[in-house]
Amino acid sequence: MQVIGNLGKDCVVNTVNGKNVINFTVAHTEKYKDSQGNQQEKTTWVDCAYWTDRTAIAPYLTKGQKVYVEGSPEVRSFTRNDGTSGASLSLRVRDVELLGSRGETGGRSDVQMPSHQNTSAPASIDEVADDLPF
Repeated sequence: MQVIGNLGKDCVVNTVNGKNVINFTVAHTEKYKDSQGNQQEKTTWVDCAYWTDRTAIAPYLTKGQKVYVEGSPEVRSFTRNDGTSGASLSLRVRDVELLGSRGETGGRSDVQMPSHQNTSAPASIDEVADDLPF
């Protein structure tokens, strides 16, 4: 599943059973016209969990930051305090890319973190420097 949207708040980095997880929420908004031709918006909030040792991206995952996330969707069922059932959509993230902040004009808006799926070691320090987002 792929989602593009803005972070609703700053991410939180936790350690669970000795592994790092970055938790954040993405607001994905779709615009469409209803049957009367009126412009409408629908926002879906997606809870994201990025299990990674590469926590260097965390300072960039701040409220309003536009991101592209890709991963496996999970629907979580729960019982509310009043006894009714509910469900939420969450994403086990495989890849995160920074796309720019909401309302950003000019400047660099396509900063991309290197994919964590590349398991080959860099041949030189220059290759490591080329992968840095700044």
